[in-house]
Amino acid sequence: MTDLDDIIKKCSAGDRKSQSLLYQRFAGKMYGVCLRYSKDATEAEDNLQEGFIRVFTKIDQFQFKGSFEGWMRRIMVNTSLEKFRKQNNLYPVEDIAVYEGKQLSEDLLAQINANELLKLVQELPARYRMVFNLYAIEGFSHKEIGEMMGISEGTSKSNLSRARVILQKKVYERFGVERSKVNNTIC
Repeated sequence: MTDLDDIIKKCSAGDRKSQSLLYQRFAGKMYGVCLRYSKDATEAEDNLQEGFIRVFTKIDQFQFKGSFEGWMRRIMVNTSLEKFRKQNNLYPVEDIAVYEGKQLSEDLLAQINANELLKLVQELPARYRMVFNLYAIEGFSHKEIGEMMGISEGTSKSNLSRARVILQKKVYERFGVERSKVNNTIC
């Protein structure tokens, strides 16, 4: 039995000290997960807290067969998605025309630090942000995304495409890059 297994079993029994240890051990990583699905740090913190409440109430369902971190990550993603679904009407989807522009070069992407890119992703309309994160970061298929979000596979593909277009436009605007100087790659 590993140290983590022991902590998990004690958490399952309601041991507060073990819950605190588990929180300290995973809060940083899970905050990063929540931040990708949130419009800002405050929403990410809310999702993190709600996610940990769910982790502690469902910890007895963890069967020690896979990665505990993966199990917890899934709870954090689902918590964020549920919040998105509840507030869906608060974040209208922009109806934009997809242009046939060039994609961002790897050189340009190398100049943008991760925090700047995360801020750009957080500025996406909520639907696009969710699909972008689930596809580009978490690696889900469009079919899986559709099932999780209650949308069609085609809508997932369309939302990803629009997210990419918006991100490209924001990078061009924010970093003063002319489209004619940019060649292939984003996301």
